[in-house]
This record gives sequence, structure tokens and C-alpha cells, in this order.
Amino acid sequence: MVRLMIVDDHPVVREGLRGMLESAPGIDVVGEAGSGDEAVARARELRPDVILMDLRMPTGDGVSATTRILADRPESRVIVLTTYETDQDIVRAVEAGAAGYLLKDISRADLLAAVASAVRGETVLAPSVATKLVTRMRAPVAESLSRREAEVLSLVARGLTNAEIGVELFISEATVKTHLLRVFAKLGVSDRTAAVTTALGRGLI
Repeated sequence: MVRLMIVDDHPVVREGLRGMLESAPGIDVVGEAGSGDEAVARARELRPDVILMDLRMPTGDGVSATTRILADRPESRVIVLTTYETDQDIVRAVEAGAAGYLLKDISRADLLAAVASAVRGETVLAPSVATKLVTRMRAPVAESLSRREAEVLSLVARGLTNAEIGVELFISEATVKTHLLRVFAKLGVSDRTAAVTTALGRGLI
């Protein structure tokens, strides 16, 4: 039996996934969690083989929870199950050690197949996610933004000034300007608006 745990901050989603999976042969849904921190504690207690992990949750997101769970129990297989498929989310999840990245519109049959594949040690990706990863790998290196550059540009997209961004990220305004100049050079643009538009179009933020 595959011991499976469901992690999602929406009770209705957890209930739906449980109903979808617990009747499947070979799967034992051993528990649920509604936040990243709870997922870490429950994984330590329940020792699941596979964890279906939402990304954006309160008190510890899915990526940080994945990192902490796998540090404690590397034999567990974490499959991200989310509605988000931005390049940044995908890369962060993969870097954290996730064995798969699926979207919530997946069918029951495909989800069961993905769980079985993960148990066999295979990587499972939604087709659109696989396409994004391949496209990102083929993109010129110069287009890649560092994590900090992406954070700065994301805050620019939210309308924050350089000074406000500095406060948000605990860095100086001069450092914010330096990051933005590097972003402009990488994207081949000369202003904040063009940088945000270009980065969004390329899936960099």
C-alpha cells in the first residue's frame, strides 16, 4: 500500500482529493494538512510515501515545506499539485526536491498514474509544465534573472518605489537600483515598465 498525505489549505480541495484517491486500490490516504508547517509535523508523524503538496499556503508555503520534509525524510516523494504554473514556482519546487509538478485540473486516472510513477522513482510533470521547463532551458542564459532580481521586479510590478522595495527586502535603495540595472541589461530594456512587461511575457516573474 502507498501511504499518501494530502496538503492543501482549502478543506474542500482536501476532501475532494481524499474522495478521489482513497477508493483506489493500493492507496492509503493516511492524513491531511492545511499549511506548510502542519505538513512538516504531520509528515514526521505519519511517514507517508507520497505527499500531494499545494504551493501557496499560510504559515509555510509548499516549497519550504517540501525542503524541510525531504531533509528529514528523503525517501518520501513530494508531488506539487497546484493551480499555478509560473516559471519561478516550477523552478523553486524542482530545486526543493519535488518529484513532480501537476495542475489541479488533472483527471483522477492521470493523478493515480502520477502517484504510481512517483513511487517508482520517476519524475511526473504536467505537459504545460514540461514545456515551460524545456523553453526555460533553451532560453539564452542572459535572460535568466537571479532570485533577488526576480523579487525586486515582482515588487516593481506591484507598483512599489525603489525605497519601498528596499524596506520590503531589507536592502538599501542603492542596491535595489543596482538589481534593476542588471535586470534592464539582461532583458534588453531601458525602463521599469518595459522590464515588467518583458519579464511577464517571458514567464520570468
